[in-house]
Amino acid sequence: MIASIPAEDAILSHYLARTPRSKALAAEASKTIPGGIVTDTRAFEPYGIYVDKAAGTRKWDVDGHEYLDFFGGHGANMLGHAPHAVVDAVRSAVGRGVQFAANGPLEVELSKTVARLMPSAERVRFTGSGTEATLLAIRLARAYTGRTKLVRFASHYHGWHDHAISGYIAEFDGTAAAGILPGIAEQTLLLPAGDIAALNRAVETHGNQIAAFLVEPVGAHFGVVPLDPQFLHEVENAARAVEAVFVLDEVLSGFRVALGGAQSIYNLTPDLTTLAKVLCGGMPGGAVVGRADIMDLLDFDVKRRGGRPKVSHQGTFTGNPVSMAAGIAMLREIEASDACARTNALGRTARAKLNIAAKADRLPFLWYGDFSAFHLMITRHEDSVAEPFDPYVVERERYLARPQPILNRLRMALNVNGVDVNTKCSGLLSAVHTEADIDALTMAVARAASMLHRAGILVGPQ
Repeated sequence: MIASIPAEDAILSHYLARTPRSKALAAEASKTIPGGIVTDTRAFEPYGIYVDKAAGTRKWDVDGHEYLDFFGGHGANMLGHAPHAVVDAVRSAVGRGVQFAANGPLEVELSKTVARLMPSAERVRFTGSGTEATLLAIRLARAYTGRTKLVRFASHYHGWHDHAISGYIAEFDGTAAAGILPGIAEQTLLLPAGDIAALNRAVETHGNQIAAFLVEPVGAHFGVVPLDPQFLHEVENAARAVEAVFVLDEVLSGFRVALGGAQSIYNLTPDLTTLAKVLCGGMPGGAVVGRADIMDLLDFDVKRRGGRPKVSHQGTFTGNPVSMAAGIAMLREIEASDACARTNALGRTARAKLNIAAKADRLPFLWYGDFSAFHLMITRHEDSVAEPFDPYVVERERYLARPQPILNRLRMALNVNGVDVNTKCSGLLSAVHTEADIDALTMAVARAASMLHRAGILVGPQ
């Protein structure tokens, strides 16, 4: 069903012809920006589109083409692009000043909102990003427990800092990623996600050395590699058994799957939770929230810290008033509506329609996921998956064995047909998407698949 990618095909030719300004900008970017991109998640060959503006479910590139967007602002755009309430709040905040180097009332209001919506959030500390949030959570856990080791799960993403990047897309044997000190990687116990036996062995062998267990609740990168919710309870129980800190990374799931996060759906009580993306309305910012006795290690009052040394945390843009204003507006809009339930329902609809169409068109595509996500697994007749599809019995390697050249061409063909998804051909719904948008996505996938057939990339029946 899948052939090799020709050096030149009609898809690439069409893409190049319609994106000359993006091509020119990519060439300019490569002169001053390493790789021509500002984050690895935007890597795309020969270059990605350059977007000029966005509104609602649409965005427009610098060549004037409109795209139905399912990239979702990396998960931040719960209410679509430029929602009026958030834009108005940001405009008002900018007019009052963007950096006071002083405390502000908006950080108090947003912290109170988070604490009200997420019961485990006895204390809230804002950070500059999701990466900073997980870094601070790990520091707090080590300071609180006096231990050094961190339990993480292979391919789970917790930001790009030194304590989290090894074992995300490579180094699954526990070795250090490029630029990371081996000693740092050695303090991480990298386990296969979902493997209870491996979890128990780690606890038995290293229990009194483990400071924290850190996990993405929906599975690696919002379910690209799904995780059985029962395993989350095993992780929580393991943390309790050895008196380690249970950290739930809800940077992507927080306020997206539910107002109380995935923890409210799965009945979990994390000691610490990391948040970002939706939290600040799509503006830069994050937070660590959780138990008062752990979070109070940030306090200057030695009595509140229980006599423990203070954990240091700074940040010029921590609690930035513009980000705080955006977050308040975003959470207010989500709370006043059925945004979470609607977005989850749209995700179910999208996966169902895409799979019905793939089966009818005899495409080697299987769309899966949970909540507001859809992910693509390219299947083969000689290596088929069972029906109905059970995401928890498929081996992790199947999810990770995604032929990136094929996905690259599929995404390129989708771009040509006016749809944008991420580089793995995964997507996220927002509360402002409609069933008509899902129908348009389904039609675009069919047209893109036909282009892959004509290019000889997909072979066999259509």
